Amino acid sequence: METDERAAGRRELWVWLAGTALGCLLVLVAAGRAWVRVLQGADVAAPAGGDLSPALSPVALAGLAGVVAVLATKGLGRRLVGALLALCGLGAGAATWAALDGGGVTAWLREQNVLQGAAGIPWESAPLWPAVSAVGAALMLAGGVAAIVRGGRWAGMSARYDRGAAKPGGAAGRPEDDKALWDALDRGDDPTDHR
Repeated sequence: METDERAAGRRELWVWLAGTALGCLLVLVAAGRAWVRVLQGADVAAPAGGDLSPALSPVALAGLAGVVAVLATKGLGRRLVGALLALCGLGAGAATWAALDGGGVTAWLREQNVLQGAAGIPWESAPLWPAVSAVGAALMLAGGVAAIVRGGRWAGMSARYDRGAAKPGGAAGRPEDDKALWDALDRGDDPTDHR
């Protein structure tokens, strides 16, 4: 029963890891793609999501760091990192929304082409990358909330190296401190043999 529970926790952790990391990567990739198409052959490069909302890439990178931190922490620390990860997801959503502001796009295009700025540069929205960024932000937010709620059940990176609680007399005669290890060697016993 405990093995099944541990295996289910491991599967849940892997699903969480894949979904949350994917969300961060979606925001990061979308931030580097053009969110606007410039019309009528104007000689201006189309702005990327990161141009329109400079917070997108840093928030996505912070989210990736949060994913690693969730794996490396346990207990309350994991819940706090999960809360920060959820905030990164909210930040990515807010940055995506801010990048879609028409006034911001027009201002960015004016800055890039001062000569045509007075007349305005015609443009239209390219909806694919903003949608990808929004999906990524939602995955980051969901991953943060899941780490807060379910993270206590997941093993950490160092869980396999953690020493279990010492049983009276040591686990199966296993020495529990350095002196006991040396004493076992002096007796001719192998302290690494856990039979």
